[in-house]
Amino acid sequence: MESFFHSVKLDSGLCVGCTNCVKRCPTAAIRVQDGKAHILRELCIDCGQCIYICPHHAKSAVVDHLADANRFRYTIALPAPSLYGQFHHLTDPAPVIRGLYGLGFDAVYEVARGAEAVTRLTQQYLDEKKLPLPVISCACPVVVRLIRTRFPNLTGNILPILPPVEVAARLAKQDFCRKTGCRPEEVGTVFLSPCPAKSTASRDPLGFDKSEVDIVVSIKDVYPALLAAMKRDDLPEAGSLSGSLGVGWGLSGGEAAGLSGITVLAADGIENIIRVLEDLEDEKITDVDFVELSACAGGCVGGILTVENPFLARTRLQKIQGHLSPEAQPPEVTDERLMLFDHPIKFCEVLSLARDLTTAMELLARVDEIEQDLYGMDCGACGAPSCRALATDIALGRAAVEDCIYIQRERHTAKP
Repeated sequence: MESFFHSVKLDSGLCVGCTNCVKRCPTAAIRVQDGKAHILRELCIDCGQCIYICPHHAKSAVVDHLADANRFRYTIALPAPSLYGQFHHLTDPAPVIRGLYGLGFDAVYEVARGAEAVTRLTQQYLDEKKLPLPVISCACPVVVRLIRTRFPNLTGNILPILPPVEVAARLAKQDFCRKTGCRPEEVGTVFLSPCPAKSTASRDPLGFDKSEVDIVVSIKDVYPALLAAMKRDDLPEAGSLSGSLGVGWGLSGGEAAGLSGITVLAADGIENIIRVLEDLEDEKITDVDFVELSACAGGCVGGILTVENPFLARTRLQKIQGHLSPEAQPPEVTDERLMLFDHPIKFCEVLSLARDLTTAMELLARVDEIEQDLYGMDCGACGAPSCRALATDIALGRAAVEDCIYIQRERHTAKP
């Protein structure tokens, strides 16, 4: 089984085995055994829902710290568009950009500018009909991992253009090295991220061999220091070079809003995007050209590493958009290969019960048989999210039929 880096970790010392995360996980990747939750690493897609739902703070995100950037001679901040929605009374991203300089960054390159470059190339590809329809955006790494592990027929529909943060990181290093004459290895890019999945994407990229995002810090961690820096009166003059289209990528539907002449579908929230993907694979949805999916409710403004109410952040971001031109100063990309995947996304059979088809079919029959003997309550008291999941665990030797509390009670009352 192929292994992945994961940006969600569990502190068993804080876990009380309440099963909230078990019932919430969209990929059935969590079990409670011996009173503690455990993550099945091969099923986890780093959506962060368990972090959000855990009342005991036993789940947390694996991200870097600003101090980790000290290993580089120069550092470039990559602010996500959703960052701008975390602050009061902004009509322009400029105060945030100046604040980042106040934190000690040598340069700031807005991810929104990378988004604008991606939008232009996507429009070109759609106009030239280079891609199978419907095209599915790869901007949300949770969506890419979900398709890769659960929807084999849709891997070929993933847009083979790098996500905006990766494009921004590459353009930022290229631009900085050209202006200063420094070597690329001396420059570190620091992404201010709204979600843990983008930490995973930088350390274990899919579709490309190496990420140029060197450090990923959470917006929540940086926010207090950035807010203080924004209030200083000795900051350098710096303005935003991004337009409303790029900033809009922080919102659900923002990516699709920049495309014209096509039919688009935008959905957000993990349950909703799973439903859309299921309908796409079953060919129930056939009349759209482009599909934008965001695992976080409301888009990136709803990421678990943000600080503001996502609905308020959305309103603030829309206000900023209203004061910007569509594209203020689009980045110049001299070679579009800089923005393309190195190789296609391939399906990874993490849900297969066995590598050998015959063995897998036998195990599947065994799962069906075991499930028939269970009560079908899907209560989660056994530590699995459903009776089907428990039956699978039993067939694979990860659980016992006695873990079902109804069977326990039945056998206990049957004793003389």
